[in-house]
Amino acid sequence: MLARHTFPFILFTVTVFPLVSLAESPRAIDQKEASRLFETFCVDCHHRGSDSAVDIESLLTSMDVREDLNHWTKIEQRLYDQTMPPAESDPLSSDDRKQLVQWVKGTIHDVICEDGISPSRPTLRRLNRSEYANTVRDLLGIHVNAAHALPHDGAGGEGFDNAAETLFISPIHAEKYLDAAREALSHALLDPDGRQRLLINVPDNNHTATQAAEKILVGFLPKAFRRPVSENEISDYLTLFEQASREEQRFEPAIRMTLEAAMTSPKFLFHLEEPTTSEEPIRISSYELANRLSYFLWNSMPDTELFQLAKEDQLQEDEKLVEQVRRMLHSPIDKGGLRRGAKVREFATNFIEQWLGTRALGREFQPADPFSALYDSELEGGMKYEPIFFFEHLLSENESVLELIDSDFTYLNNRLARHYGVRGVFREQPKHTALAEGIHRGGLLGMSAVLAVSSLPHRTSPVLRGKWILETLLGTPPPPPPQNNPEQEKTRGPIYAENLRKRLEEHRDDPNCSSCHDALDPLGFSLENYDVLGSWRDTDNGVAVDARGSLPDGTLFSGPEGLKEILMLRKDQFVRHLTSKMLGFALGRGLTPEDRCVVDEIAIAVAKDDYRIQTMVIEIVKSVPFRYKVGRSENSAPQ
Repeated sequence: MLARHTFPFILFTVTVFPLVSLAESPRAIDQKEASRLFETFCVDCHHRGSDSAVDIESLLTSMDVREDLNHWTKIEQRLYDQTMPPAESDPLSSDDRKQLVQWVKGTIHDVICEDGISPSRPTLRRLNRSEYANTVRDLLGIHVNAAHALPHDGAGGEGFDNAAETLFISPIHAEKYLDAAREALSHALLDPDGRQRLLINVPDNNHTATQAAEKILVGFLPKAFRRPVSENEISDYLTLFEQASREEQRFEPAIRMTLEAAMTSPKFLFHLEEPTTSEEPIRISSYELANRLSYFLWNSMPDTELFQLAKEDQLQEDEKLVEQVRRMLHSPIDKGGLRRGAKVREFATNFIEQWLGTRALGREFQPADPFSALYDSELEGGMKYEPIFFFEHLLSENESVLELIDSDFTYLNNRLARHYGVRGVFREQPKHTALAEGIHRGGLLGMSAVLAVSSLPHRTSPVLRGKWILETLLGTPPPPPPQNNPEQEKTRGPIYAENLRKRLEEHRDDPNCSSCHDALDPLGFSLENYDVLGSWRDTDNGVAVDARGSLPDGTLFSGPEGLKEILMLRKDQFVRHLTSKMLGFALGRGLTPEDRCVVDEIAIAVAKDDYRIQTMVIEIVKSVPFRYKVGRSENSAPQ
């Protein structure tokens, strides 16, 4: 851990993260008052010997928050989302709830952040499928997907497929990587530009085959391994070339086999960082920083400018690092409102599709009748690209992350514009589109992609949409349903507006279901004006849509506009959750409890800068977990 007296600049100086906004903090309470509130409102159900998942009575006895961190975190979440105590029990006042949440948050923070912020050990993870494709593209200068035959990667960590804990090598990977390298090099050598890029020297009257191969390797290996290479490494591959030359008797097949070997080496296929024996945090090298930065923001290898800054050791300077972040996020837009595919689109695509779950479109999600007839490849493309281009715009223009909740623009192609009923001149590629009043769009909740993946194939689902909001936007997923759950939402058949609300109200009569559904259903019902594919509707099967909702605390709202107002009241919770997702994506691993300190610090910095998204990215890049690494003693447990 980083000691307070050594690294004062990284410590979190605000002891609590407030409930609703940075300007609204309830009166602070001490442990004695918190225990009294828990005894009054919680212990009757959560006592020793009860069937409840959390024994609050025992937790209050020990008060060892570090030992019971998972339980205290669950308590914090249930208090915040108002699923506990249940509405039918002795009511907990709004002020008491805020005070308890503040006390739990502050206590958890003090426990996990008391020793400062600790980075993890050096990264060791395989390039995932998209990273591999992009790296081969930029290394060889070819425009083909070299990863098309590779197995798909599973999600891990914070829900992303770049998480180290899931990126292992299997026998099938080894075979596929060799095939992919051969295919990619064939494309490169058949293309005049690619050939010239690779074969920078050939045997002639002035150069032997070995001399020509050495010059090629001196240029190729540092790019492929994304760092300087030693003379021994060059010598090893030169020996390999000479062996291949004796077998092939020709220069080009021999050098091609040598390059294939480099592209199937762990030094190419893995994110490798120099291990350290230091138990104290040390900065990662400039080349390691260039790689972390590039794979975070471009999903690919560093370019010439990043490599040069790393060589000159300038990338460690905060000013130069921020300058590079802004350069890498830039995505120019033409007069027609079209974006021309900057590298940052790779970040936007991989982050947004996995965070929102919209990668499921056309895969796990396929609409059923009566919606399947409306769903074609052009509409699917427009739906998938809308949130990607929207997020790319926020990154490039340094807009507020709150635009994700509500905005006056979006990105539409011709088919999606017709689907939304938006008039204008559109093309196949999505373009920046101002939204008129009354169009019922703006922000993620008005996007068809989001509305579809949070629906059932044959009808909308208030429960699924409510769960999506709590889990994806606010980071407070409801607990799993009880084992004897009647699974109302999976029932097929015609459930329309006139009886869907009634059936869910009956479902909430079950005390085992009410605590969660009281929070889920109202959020989902507010989006009922959108059908499965996100088209606006005022009626469903001839019955007027009822989009009203009431939160457990009695707050009334109606429709998507009312829901957006509710989410704006929780904007700091949304920003904190988005920060945690982006930090996990940037680090390529699941977050630890100690990372919560970093998340809190960054979220506050973002709020203070009018919620600008580049501030979030910059603070992540400048953070201790991103820029530092640590070793461990032989007796310490693995992280």
